[in-house]
Amino acid sequence: MKYSIVFPGQGSQSQGMMSNLRSNFSVVNEIFQEASDAINLDLWKIVNEDQELLNLTEITQPVMLAAGYATYRVLASEVNLSPISIAGHSLGEYTALVASGSLSFFDAVQLVRKRAELMQVAVPSGSGSMAAILGLGDTRVIEICLKASDKGVVEAVNFNSPGQVVIAGEKDAVAHACELMKEAGAKRALVLPVSVPSHCSLMKDAAKEYKYSVDNINFQMGSEKVLHNVDADYSSNIDEIKSKLVEQLYKPVLWTSTVQKMKESGVEKLIDAGPGKVLAGLTRRIDKSLSGSAIIDTTSLRSTIEEISNA
Repeated sequence: MKYSIVFPGQGSQSQGMMSNLRSNFSVVNEIFQEASDAINLDLWKIVNEDQELLNLTEITQPVMLAAGYATYRVLASEVNLSPISIAGHSLGEYTALVASGSLSFFDAVQLVRKRAELMQVAVPSGSGSMAAILGLGDTRVIEICLKASDKGVVEAVNFNSPGQVVIAGEKDAVAHACELMKEAGAKRALVLPVSVPSHCSLMKDAAKEYKYSVDNINFQMGSEKVLHNVDADYSSNIDEIKSKLVEQLYKPVLWTSTVQKMKESGVEKLIDAGPGKVLAGLTRRIDKSLSGSAIIDTTSLRSTIEEISNA
């Protein structure tokens, strides 16, 4: 079976996640310890004890990076992996780059922490917003965002699957866009509990600042092919990887196109490596001929290994 491995981003975190895998695989503890050391914070303690802290962008990003990479390492310790490609949704792209060997885990933890801090500073708390729009086509969502932008910045930022698009921008403009979406026939326009309006033009200043951090990190061309969010394509050199990571801060996540690209390369299954089942759930909505499974505990790990081994 031809498969790709994908990594989730913010929004898939939950208190107590990874406990089952950590009980059975020491590598999970080692990775969380390394992440904690990199930024001088006890991340495992936060995961287990403080949901509010866990949901803060500058905590969520290193935690989700550690969780996704730990899940990948557990899988790799149990079966010989040979994915066609790998990718990650938003923050998950960093996990994919670490898994490919393009970026060291220690550097990635520090980088995503910096990314989160800059994102949080870019837009004052409470002034930005994001909302999930269900039941309208991509083009219609883009058109309505343009119409609503007389109230401020509002843009389509996550193309997650046909009929599921996330918008982001200034709070009033997002609220106005949500009303217009409902009038246009959207099934739902759901404001998301996030503190930062990711992937929209409000992040351009943060991206300029972030470029300095990215340029100071040592990247390599990885052993696995990584599909990037901004163009649903691979990079041919290190400069391209870096520029795509910087652009990703203020450009949309083209997840539907990323999964379609995987399908074109012969992929039949997507393995969602990390907490939650968000990406596995989106897979069949994007293409019914694809299957998706999430590794969240030893049971789902075993069934994934069986599928890969028997292919």
